[in-house]
Amino acid sequence: MKASDLFVKALEAEGVRYVFGLPGEENLDLLESMRSSSLRLVVTRHEQAAGFMAATWGRLTGRAGVSLATLGPGATNLVTPAAYAQLGAMPMVMLTGQKPIKVSKQAHFQIVDVVGMMRPLTKLTRTLVSSEHVPSAVREAFRRAEEERPGATHLELPEDVARETTEAPLLAPSAWRRPVADEGSIAQAVETIASARRPLLMIGAGANRKLTSEMLRVLVDRVGIPFSSTQMGKGVVDESHPLWMGTAALTDGDFVHRAIEASDCIINVGHDVIEKPPFVMRDNKRAVVHLNFSSAEVDPVYFPKLEVTGDIANAVWRITQGLEGRGNWDFAPFEKARAGLETQLQRGFADDRFPIYPARLVAEVRRALPDDGIVCLDNGMYKLWFARYYRTRKPNTLLLDNALATMGAGLPSAIAAKLVHPRRKVVAVAGDGGFMMNSQELETAVRLGLDLTVIVVRDDGYGMIRWKQGEMGLPDYGMTLGNPDFVRYAEAYGAKGHRPTSASEFGATLARCLDSGGVHVIDLPIDYSDNTRALGVGEKEEEAHHVG
Repeated sequence: MKASDLFVKALEAEGVRYVFGLPGEENLDLLESMRSSSLRLVVTRHEQAAGFMAATWGRLTGRAGVSLATLGPGATNLVTPAAYAQLGAMPMVMLTGQKPIKVSKQAHFQIVDVVGMMRPLTKLTRTLVSSEHVPSAVREAFRRAEEERPGATHLELPEDVARETTEAPLLAPSAWRRPVADEGSIAQAVETIASARRPLLMIGAGANRKLTSEMLRVLVDRVGIPFSSTQMGKGVVDESHPLWMGTAALTDGDFVHRAIEASDCIINVGHDVIEKPPFVMRDNKRAVVHLNFSSAEVDPVYFPKLEVTGDIANAVWRITQGLEGRGNWDFAPFEKARAGLETQLQRGFADDRFPIYPARLVAEVRRALPDDGIVCLDNGMYKLWFARYYRTRKPNTLLLDNALATMGAGLPSAIAAKLVHPRRKVVAVAGDGGFMMNSQELETAVRLGLDLTVIVVRDDGYGMIRWKQGEMGLPDYGMTLGNPDFVRYAEAYGAKGHRPTSASEFGATLARCLDSGGVHVIDLPIDYSDNTRALGVGEKEEEAHHVG
């Protein structure tokens, strides 16, 4: 068969359902092979958005999402999504076209070294130089993308190779299981935790797996150890649990850091070096037990005492069995910190000011969505408010990026989330800056017939950088931008636009949007004037507030 036909059959054998991308002259053979296949091509309005969609598909399913672009400018537009998937541990396979490599009559027109460009950003990148290599190349790209730690891979299919004929057979995926931690490390971990006075569970991005989530909930319920999480570990264990200590979203003045300071043992599950460290380690201050698929990457603030490497869910289950009935722990300092956190997290939820207060925005989104509803955040100041204030009830229901932390990913991620979970409610939250970086994908969402709500948080500037600029004592410069009329802008794409004029009207508008079909855009002005006080407050400040 033709190599492009074999390539598509290899994708089908990997279980691929959607391919996100843009066609180009150099991948027309592949496109034609897809036309009569089971694959569904989602044509996007920008390759960057296609990459974000594919990465989010991988994040939510554990199976590599697939993005497609042509050579040159199409391929270069996948650079940011490649970094997004690679840093965020999201399995994604990128496919790009290329001019014929055996006989070319166009010299170097549109030619860039795409494989060389992708090498620092992927787990694997290669050019297919023969149709005989198609089955093994596709199989290896998916295997590498999906194995721990997941990430991005890339295949370049030249135009002449795609047209070759071949009799190469498909390769079936191999059976595999993750290795488990040895008995000695499990026993040491149990002894370290049992002999501690105030152990604390810290849940990171690597723990965001279905079985790991279940095992951690069993550990918390049966053993009674309080837990907190990093931003990308939110929701692994239900944050309405009475032992939840908060999210490490801010500086060391926050309540979760008061608990960390009071602890003498931290069980760090799924620590990922891409996330900002949730704590700074100090010699002899506390024992840190590292539980992850791989060993710790040591740096000046992370040098664990004990490493338990292997399948995380299995390790958590065995440690739970070892700890049941043991431990003489004193969690009084944690309870004090949690009481302060609970008091602070309620403040602002009923604030009626408009433009809307950020905590009220979070509260209204939480009220409007069911427990399995999905919030896809772009990147901006509001992300910190959601990371800290949003009670995440289930894994992968607050999709934020604390790895590359790129703007422009919120709307594309929401489109992918809706395709993965068509029956769930999905909301995208984006600042006006990030939204406009890929706002053209509103047309994609409308064309796909999705039910999707987009909240554009508008402050007419680059709010997070403006806040940082002010914190540094610098004058406001370079942060102001203009915006279109977002209601009319949405309507131009065939979506429905809304502009609430009060906090209560926003809540009612959001509820109506979620209950009705189609794509909705809500233009919501926000008041960030309380950032420094609300996001920097800690136990001492909270006590002073109560005294005042």
